[in-house]
Amino acid sequence: MSVALRNAQRAVPVRRAPLRRAVCALRAALGASRFDVGLICAGNGLMQRLNGAYRQCPEPTDVLSFPFHQVAAGELPRPRCRSEYNLGDIFLGVEYIHQQCRATGEDFDSVLASTGFSRAGSGRMANYLVRG
Repeated sequence: MSVALRNAQRAVPVRRAPLRRAVCALRAALGASRFDVGLICAGNGLMQRLNGAYRQCPEPTDVLSFPFHQVAAGELPRPRCRSEYNLGDIFLGVEYIHQQCRATGEDFDSVLASTGFSRAGSGRMANYLVRG
């Protein structure tokens, strides 16, 4: 299925192709290629509002996920119809991640392509894709 990628911020330039490839590779590795997923690149303002509204922590963050299904860790959803082949949405705080990279000297594009699989999200994107 598809990866819907939207850049909802203007603070930091985002190379979308490597990011899309990384998410597609992760979905394939997890056996979730048949599911749609939304990936939104967000600035600090949006991440702060979402984090405050949904986690009662009104500050920017690196990754927020909004699953379509509620399933146990390590399980994939069992859709009953085509419209349920959806994992949900993942918001990447690209401005926040960029600030962290500047502070640590890491390459932003490399970190962004791996966010959630390793450093910035501490595995949250991978966990989100398999547990919802």
